[in-house]
Amino acid sequence: MRWMRAAGRGVLVLAVVLAGCVSSGARADGGDGRGPLTLATAGDLTGYLGPLLAGWNRAHPAERVTLVELPDSADETHAQMTTDLRGGDRGRFDVLNIDVNWTSEFAAAGWIRPLPPSRFPLKTFLPPVVDTATYEGRLYAVPYVTNAGLLLYRKDVLDKEGVPPPRTWAELEHDARTIAPKYGLDGYAGQFLPYEGLTVNAAEAVYSAGGSILGGEGTRVTVNSDAAREGIGFLARGVREGWIPKAALTYKEEESKQAFQDGHLLFLRNWPYAVASAKGSKVAGKIGAVTLPGPHGPGTSVLGGSNLAVNSHARHPDSAARLIAYLTSEPVQRQVLTRGALPPVRAALYQDPDLIRRFPYLPTLRTAVLTAAPRPKSPRYDQVSLVVQAVVHDALTGRQTPAAAVRRLARELDAVASR
Repeated sequence: MRWMRAAGRGVLVLAVVLAGCVSSGARADGGDGRGPLTLATAGDLTGYLGPLLAGWNRAHPAERVTLVELPDSADETHAQMTTDLRGGDRGRFDVLNIDVNWTSEFAAAGWIRPLPPSRFPLKTFLPPVVDTATYEGRLYAVPYVTNAGLLLYRKDVLDKEGVPPPRTWAELEHDARTIAPKYGLDGYAGQFLPYEGLTVNAAEAVYSAGGSILGGEGTRVTVNSDAAREGIGFLARGVREGWIPKAALTYKEEESKQAFQDGHLLFLRNWPYAVASAKGSKVAGKIGAVTLPGPHGPGTSVLGGSNLAVNSHARHPDSAARLIAYLTSEPVQRQVLTRGALPPVRAALYQDPDLIRRFPYLPTLRTAVLTAAPRPKSPRYDQVSLVVQAVVHDALTGRQTPAAAVRRLARELDAVASR
């Protein structure tokens, strides 16, 4: 399934779409809440989803799932989902696989229904992922895929230099400035085009410095801090001094991955799919992956991934819940990883020796997820993200100093929070 190009590739766009939905009070299925479903996705890039749904359809012929594709852009998918959900009780979508940062927005708007925690194996999941599925203390979705940013590096180059991968920003900057040019490489890149990926990169920089952006489910603005100035300043300095190439200001996940796999970068912040997809590239077998560095030690990644939620007006809510339970079961979660190269939410899979042999980055990813933080929770998250993207991009391009950018962030986010 295609990763949404926003929160990171780790975010699937998935909706169970129901032809001819009726209002939440009406049942055309005899009252047991079961019936056929249509599953809409942003595109199955690895072809893993078809076999999973075929298994479901064989076992549940009366609840057959038909696959439908939505756009592969997170922004376009969000627009289609929200437009449909705003249309009232005759919308198409029954179950939504939403970006983890949309849970608060969809729950606050009343578009998705609370779910009974006892019906899903939440205790078997990596603990931080469950928080992304809650709003105001209630479960509104079920984690399906998780993710965390990693620092990818050219292991062959660092080994030749006899240096370990960087553990701090100072070490990253030093190596990017001094080692990369010796090998004709650019130093460091992330996803710095003004889109959701820049929000993620900016949040990781602020979090790693010990700061935050919003508090209280989006009701308090907390970004005006020394930590935020330090984090945004670190990225802006990299662009200004050249160890972050200006080309990175145009990078989303795919562009940055391609630059790394084509042998142009020493370091790259990206999701682990960029390691899994490097087979056959110029850097195959030459990649290492560690957790993100911070100012004085390990940094903090932003949680990526997707959550499965049920439309408030779902026609077949029991089938929807049963499908969610199926997609989050251990055997299916294993296939999500082995067939789709998508990080599962089941904790035990990260310690499975056979899987670690196939995906050596799993222990590192587990550490990154366990220490990761969600993006700012807000029922107006789309507006929050747009503000962060615009302001931080101005700081990276030198239009504003990091200090001025943080003050502007605080003002504009306060305006969003007070609406």
